[in-house]
Amino acid sequence: MPTIKILPHPEYCPEGAHIQAPAGTSICEALLDHDIEIEHACDMSCACTTCHVVVREGFASLNELDENEEDMLDRAWGLEPQSRLSCQAILGQQDLVVEIPKYSINLAKEKH
Repeated sequence: MPTIKILPHPEYCPEGAHIQAPAGTSICEALLDHDIEIEHACDMSCACTTCHVVVREGFASLNELDENEEDMLDRAWGLEPQSRLSCQAILGQQDLVVEIPKYSINLAKEKH
């Protein structure tokens, strides 16, 4: 079972975290299952960019991006070559290091 190291994020994961999730799980599902409440405004349907993450290590072990995800990523704040929508990035067997960007395109959150 791969381990995901989440780098510290001031709101979602201030201390950082190490979690495990089975291969075949999306990064978003893995984070939510471990009480890391990453935004996912479209309910993980690849219709927004609020769950954008940067995969610092293990990027090649994830499933390939499809055209819809690539199109949506073009709208993400802070886009980098290793950016993925966490709802579409499916875990393989390799461990990952993931960074949740400081900001998302969703400036007004329902919880605030």
